[in-house]
Amino acid sequence: MNTTVTVALAVGALVVLVAAVALRLADRLGLPSLLLYLALGVALGESGAGVQFEDVELTQTLGVAALVVILAEGGLTTRWADVRRAVGPGIALSTVGVAVSVAVTGAIGVALLDLSWASALLLGAVVSSTDAAAVFATLRRLPLPRRMVAALEVESGLNDAPVILLVVVLAERLTGGEPAAWWVTLLEVVGELAGGAVIGVALGAAGAWLLRRSALPLSGFYPLATLALCVLAFASADLLHTSGFVAVYLCALVLGNAPLPHRSASIGFAEGMASLAQIGLFVLLGLLASPERLLDALGPALVVGGALLLVARPLSVVASLAPFRMPFSQMAFISWAGLRGAVPIVLATFPVAAGVPEATQVFDTVFVLVVVFTLIQGRSLPWVARRLGIAAPITPREVQVESAPLEELDAELMQLTVPAGSRLHGVYLPELRLPEDAAVVLIVRAGRSFVPDATTRLMRGDQALLVSARRSRAEAERRLRAVSRAGRLATWRGETGSPTEAD
Repeated sequence: MNTTVTVALAVGALVVLVAAVALRLADRLGLPSLLLYLALGVALGESGAGVQFEDVELTQTLGVAALVVILAEGGLTTRWADVRRAVGPGIALSTVGVAVSVAVTGAIGVALLDLSWASALLLGAVVSSTDAAAVFATLRRLPLPRRMVAALEVESGLNDAPVILLVVVLAERLTGGEPAAWWVTLLEVVGELAGGAVIGVALGAAGAWLLRRSALPLSGFYPLATLALCVLAFASADLLHTSGFVAVYLCALVLGNAPLPHRSASIGFAEGMASLAQIGLFVLLGLLASPERLLDALGPALVVGGALLLVARPLSVVASLAPFRMPFSQMAFISWAGLRGAVPIVLATFPVAAGVPEATQVFDTVFVLVVVFTLIQGRSLPWVARRLGIAAPITPREVQVESAPLEELDAELMQLTVPAGSRLHGVYLPELRLPEDAAVVLIVRAGRSFVPDATTRLMRGDQALLVSARRSRAEAERRLRAVSRAGRLATWRGETGSPTEAD
């Protein structure tokens, strides 16, 4: 047997195991996991274990493949009920917001770093895209208003497409290509985005229809088929010269909200594959980096990152969300929560592969920027949310269970925490008036678990598990919101529990 293959398999397995342990360590320390993965790649590289890796084109190819899997997982795990109120803000952030961010960052690069306009706009385009993996992993663990989080998720799922097109156009211009008229480029971008959206939705709908009517021989084939449909959406759109990234996200969104066989297993499989893609991608990017060059990039990275975080991102958020009358506190949080991660570093490989002058300095600058500002933003998000007063008053969240036959029963399991100040405190369970096919089945109070009965009252800090028929989930959530806002007499007070801007 080939010894090289055996060694490669052993190293790969060790990297995954170390990364899994590092993820647990990152959670305990409050650090974004991508930083530990990048550090692992750097440690394996030329300045650490001595692995020599300089293949930018391979990194770019594998990076795009990893982003496809990550976007597929993001779409599959996003609930349409949460997203539909945030489609407008999310699309605005991923289009208008990107344009404003690129222009402002480019202008600051010209003024402070003495870059040419083309080089400054290229740098602005590379760093303007928020990272889907970072957004999905970080924000879903915080008790935040759903519409706001959904807007950030839609932005991170869709903004890769226009940014990649812009990076490619600017890279061609810097390598001596003949630039097209601006309106031609704009029409091309709009056409590719629209085409990708049509292909993604169509393949998602067709795939959901096919999976519901197919009796596959093994249940394990359903997760494979679901993820394969998402990858097929990307490939089909890309071959037709439309946006594959838009297609894969929308295809996954359609599939994730369809009543598919073995839906929970499919989502769990996609989450595992996305985690594996993130580990591989971040370690690979860490291998590609040269630590001796990164110190020289610290100054430009701080300038560009500070301009992006404190000037360009706020202006882009205001320009995008002003028509939607989103509360100022939520706009401020969205501005701060524009997390960068693997996507900007992957995009920075495009000009390097294209042979753009000084592209290596761009890559180093972006690498340092992502590390520094991910550390700053990622750790500060809970504190910023508390300071802005936007913690959601009540946020039941779905719990994925492998062993329970909830899918066969067409039911869902949710977890609820009773926050301080909620009028759920002191309410007896029958006074919740949940739908007949929904119930609180377990309460954890002060570290002790017990099964409630009709005489049980909810208390501040309680964690409760609820089981609801899928068709009644929305009604159960409305009732919980109503009682949380107005107490046990919510109906008499005219409180319906409908979602508001704060939810």
